[in-house]
Amino acid sequence: MAGQHLQAGTGPTCQLNPNGTRPSRINQTNLTRSSPKAAATSIRPPLPPARRAAAHSRPPMERLRLAVSHRPALPLPTPHNHLRRRHLQLQPSPNSLSLSRPISPHLSPTPHRHLHPILASASATQAATPEPAPAPAAGAASAGAKLLPLILSVGVGLAVQFLAPRPAEVTPQAWQLLSIFLSTIAGLVLGPLPVGAWAFLGLTATVATRTLPFTAAFGAFTNEVIWLIVISFFFARGFVKTGLGDRVATYFVKWLGGSTLGLSYGLTISEACIAPAMPSTTARAGGVFLPIVKSLSLSAGSKPNDPSAKKLGAYLVQSQLQASGNSSALFLTAAAQNLLCMKLAEEAGVKIASPWISWFKVASLPAIISLLATPYLLYKIFPPEIKDTPEAPALAAKKLEKMGPVTKNEWVMVATMLLAVSLWIFGDAIGVSSVVAAMIGLSILLLLGVLNWDDCLNEKSAWDTLAWFAILVGMAGQLTNVGIVSWMSNCVAKVLQSFSLSWPAAFGVLQASYFFIHYLFASQTAHVGALYSAFLAMHLAAGVPAILSALALTYNSNLFGALTHYSSGQSALYYGAGYVDLPDVFKLGFAAAAINALIWGVVGTFWWKFLGLY
Repeated sequence: MAGQHLQAGTGPTCQLNPNGTRPSRINQTNLTRSSPKAAATSIRPPLPPARRAAAHSRPPMERLRLAVSHRPALPLPTPHNHLRRRHLQLQPSPNSLSLSRPISPHLSPTPHRHLHPILASASATQAATPEPAPAPAAGAASAGAKLLPLILSVGVGLAVQFLAPRPAEVTPQAWQLLSIFLSTIAGLVLGPLPVGAWAFLGLTATVATRTLPFTAAFGAFTNEVIWLIVISFFFARGFVKTGLGDRVATYFVKWLGGSTLGLSYGLTISEACIAPAMPSTTARAGGVFLPIVKSLSLSAGSKPNDPSAKKLGAYLVQSQLQASGNSSALFLTAAAQNLLCMKLAEEAGVKIASPWISWFKVASLPAIISLLATPYLLYKIFPPEIKDTPEAPALAAKKLEKMGPVTKNEWVMVATMLLAVSLWIFGDAIGVSSVVAAMIGLSILLLLGVLNWDDCLNEKSAWDTLAWFAILVGMAGQLTNVGIVSWMSNCVAKVLQSFSLSWPAAFGVLQASYFFIHYLFASQTAHVGALYSAFLAMHLAAGVPAILSALALTYNSNLFGALTHYSSGQSALYYGAGYVDLPDVFKLGFAAAAINALIWGVVGTFWWKFLGLY
């Protein structure tokens, strides 16, 4: 039987050595690659003659089974031992077939036995070994509420509830609601938890302490303005998904981008054009204009977090950020907080007829002048090193050529937005409210496939806003119902009267206070939900004309969005681009605030007098 091959169908072949012994279980390929000495030492001693005869008398398949299974544990050939120690131990698949049970755990019949060791470690282990669990985030160990902000936020409410004297005209329920509300606002400022989570804790506190019944606590979730804000996020996603906003901005760069100042004006005007149909300043910044600004800056050699940032990028970022507040103030539907302000004003008894047209008429002159002045004044205050950008129109033309003709989805987006804006403007005359107009527009986009439901579900910021915004609005509304807002406004009115201030002076003091308090807030909508109703009540108590009070507070709610790097979503995005240093952010934010206050104060005074607001 020397040299005889035992063949079992199509299975493996076992070759006997000339002395009747069986070779080790090491793969023949590995044996041939081993040194002769190693190969010699890996062979078993000869079998006794009796056992050799018994082995050859068995059927071929039985001999094959014995050859595979009854072997002592042998080391791998020496040249590969150092490689084998690096391998991950592979486990046989539960669905695989096994010829035998291995005797030695060190020589388990794992797939890498039949591969070159390097291949086994690079491919078989990847295929058979499950992926390791991702390493926990750096802050995972400290997950949950931040202790110090939590203590301070809760402490504010407890101090009001148990330490501050309750006025006689305020009921215990109202005072308790005020303490919970102030604790919620403190948490929004200090941030022990994300905004939505902290607002939910405040809502839970109102229900658990029986300060409010469940239906009253959740009543604002049916507020139509909040749903209008949610739908506006979906419209913004449509602009980004179809590329329509990008196309409009690129056209303006092509037409006006021959110089740095012209480039800034092109971006500013294009944002003003799409603002009424894209009701999210943050979405316009992150989805359309910041990518364009970064692309133009890099093409000019202006890099983020680098001394070259001031060549072009720093100026474009700040110009676009500061001008965006005026774009949002120009149109009622240009920002989410505008819609909320109008709803809160209506709840306070200030009803504005034809709100879209009235808003635009009152804001038009000061907003347009400020919009056009901002790029030029920043060009003088914060000048870019590059004054001319002759390559920008060429880059824009090349990009437009690459984008190709206007797509069907873009045309659908244009038509839908024209319909929605038309209904927002003229809907009151035909009995179509703003939220119904938005719902019609969103339904068209869903039916025609411009958006799908997954797009809506993935718009997490919309659902997050729905949750915490409804909670804040509901609390603010209940504070009005229980008399807290009227009590606070009367107190402020008495203080102002003690200084013998006329209503114009009181108007200036209250507007400035409302504006600069925003240094404590990281969200425009949170600021509005927390303080708009109270400040409007103070204006009315001080004798300021109602419509002027409501609209001026709302315009300020847009203008303070560029005060700091945390003032708003768009401010955080532009700062995160890495082109402007933090000290410059605060300096330019304050300088732009002063410019806006001067323009709106001077131009607005004469324009609003002409319109008969006072």
